[in-house]
Amino acid sequence: MERNNKTITTDFILLGLWPEFGYLVILICFILLVYCMAVISNVVLILLIWLDSRLHSPMYILLSQLSLIDLALISTCAPKMVTDYFSGKRTISQVGCGIQIFFSITLGIAECLLLTLMSYDRYIAICNPLRYSVIMSHITCKKMVIGSWAGGAITSLVHTAYAMHLPICHPREIPHFSCEGMALLKLTCEDISAYLKSVVVSSFLVVLIPLSLILASYTLIFLAVLRMNSPEGRNKALATCSSHLCVVILYFGPNMLVYMRPGAPKTPKLNQSLFMFNVILTPMLNPFIYSLRNKNVIVAFKSVLISRCPLRKVKRHLHCYA
Repeated sequence: MERNNKTITTDFILLGLWPEFGYLVILICFILLVYCMAVISNVVLILLIWLDSRLHSPMYILLSQLSLIDLALISTCAPKMVTDYFSGKRTISQVGCGIQIFFSITLGIAECLLLTLMSYDRYIAICNPLRYSVIMSHITCKKMVIGSWAGGAITSLVHTAYAMHLPICHPREIPHFSCEGMALLKLTCEDISAYLKSVVVSSFLVVLIPLSLILASYTLIFLAVLRMNSPEGRNKALATCSSHLCVVILYFGPNMLVYMRPGAPKTPKLNQSLFMFNVILTPMLNPFIYSLRNKNVIVAFKSVLISRCPLRKVKRHLHCYA
């Protein structure tokens, strides 16, 4: 009995998203549908970039990493939400909570850094095309990818270690659909005002500085595009940049509203909605934003689909013997 009580007190209870919502089953089914679409679209995009040699350039390698991050990000919370609803259990162990916090922060920061590096890649491609292959070599591209993941993991390790070592003196009920760091800190009885100030500082470093670098890159890009004489080259550059800018807005907008908006801690329901948009809807939208307006991706998809089609192979085989 004593062992069972100990287990209960060390687990957290996730209250979920909008528990008073009358049509919760519709919401959960919608999240499950979005998750399936996100998994399929991101996996397809990763496979296309891996299988088609025409997409083995730094731009698409970075894009494949973005899809990998999105795939991992939505998988940190969506399966748990759906499982909790259909099983009726909303508990999560302390270790599981720490793992969820670590990966959500790691992936969020890694995506932020990767989006910044992708804007730099577009800047070099458009403003300095003759030196693109030298500056954006495959070694440089690998360093960018490793740096994004490492930066996210190191920063996340610090925040996760701090959040998980604090004693809990309130009921172990997290008013969220996942173990989110700020929601967990509300259960502690210690003074965390100094830590909250550090969160503001780190948010400034992680969000505003990369966003400023992205805006600076695109300012120079648009100035270079305006000087282009070829309408075809101008349209191609704008199409690529507009896709990336849409992804940047989808990522930075909700994050700034959650972590940098004055009075954000007083609006937990709004924060949850923005958090859900960022970790569930955005990973599903990103591959469509990039693929639907990218001719190279569409051509690669058709090429891979035709080459892998069994009927096509049979026809080609019969043609050889005709």
